[in-house]
Amino acid sequence: MLNRAESVAAPNPGAIIPPDPYSLLPPVPAFALGSDDVQDGKPVDPRFVHSWAAGSRDTSPELHWSGFPKETRSFVVTCYDPDAGTGSGFWHWMLVGLPAGVTSLPRGAGNGGALPEGAFHIRNDLGGKAYLGPAPPKGDPPHRYVFAVHALDVAALEITADTTPAFVGFNMTGHTLARGTIRPTFAI
Repeated sequence: MLNRAESVAAPNPGAIIPPDPYSLLPPVPAFALGSDDVQDGKPVDPRFVHSWAAGSRDTSPELHWSGFPKETRSFVVTCYDPDAGTGSGFWHWMLVGLPAGVTSLPRGAGNGGALPEGAFHIRNDLGGKAYLGPAPPKGDPPHRYVFAVHALDVAALEITADTTPAFVGFNMTGHTLARGTIRPTFAI
């Protein structure tokens, strides 16, 4: 299992750095997740961060994926900050119900862009049903933003748009066949 927690400085001396969220779940195969807008281990461009950061636009990045299992029946796209000072991380984006034939999302799909039939957003931890870009506290070391595409063995999870991200994660875990991830960083 991949665990990048050791590579990030703790915000407070002596603080424990949260583990990579997927290192705590049952292991699943990986598939390729790419983006023209965010890269693994690189800082997120201000175009894709939350609007209170200077020069930002809070726009979801382009994502594309391949190599997932042929048994895949749907996808869930998420963005999670395990380094948020909450004790439970921070969900920035959760898009569920993507049909198995969808293998990419254009830039802005998480902010009012057209979604495939059946796909919908779960509220992020700020309460909006859209992509919320990175927004760590000023002065914090770089936070990790784990973008993930989860290949599921069901066409739809038994959830609604009012379901919490944690409950979606709970329901999704038992249906995840494979996962692709990108882990960019951001600091103010």
